[in-house]
Amino acid sequence: MRLSARVDYALRAAAELAVAGSKPVTAVQLAEAQQIPPKFLENILGQLRRSGLVRSQRGPEGGYWLARPADRIALADLIRAIDGPLLGVRGERPEHVGYEGPAASLQDVWIALRASERAILEQVTLAHIASGELPEQVRKLTEDPAAWESPTLI
Repeated sequence: MRLSARVDYALRAAAELAVAGSKPVTAVQLAEAQQIPPKFLENILGQLRRSGLVRSQRGPEGGYWLARPADRIALADLIRAIDGPLLGVRGERPEHVGYEGPAASLQDVWIALRASERAILEQVTLAHIASGELPEQVRKLTEDPAAWESPTLI
């Protein structure tokens, strides 16, 4: 799975909003806190607003805040708002692709991969990220030393 810079920035900005609660935070404050290019972040916040995950108000008392409690916004929600479906194959959802012959079971692999991503990304919320207290399932996965190793490319 590859996460775009836009998704990375969206997740980091949303974590800042989760800590702020209902207090509006300006895009400049978010950009400075997470070292995100401000103009880039403005576009991302606009996408999150249009997706109904973030609210905004203009003016001197304005800024951005989460549209619902942090424990009701999963990482998957934010990823989908920025980049669309969690897993695509050639721009299609995995249930819409088909293969012939010996490659036929690839579709099952893509479906399983999406289910695996969902098992984590739909369980972990902004509240988990903001508090640093991740669900047990996620913590256990990170305790495996192999999870921290990068496969070597030959």
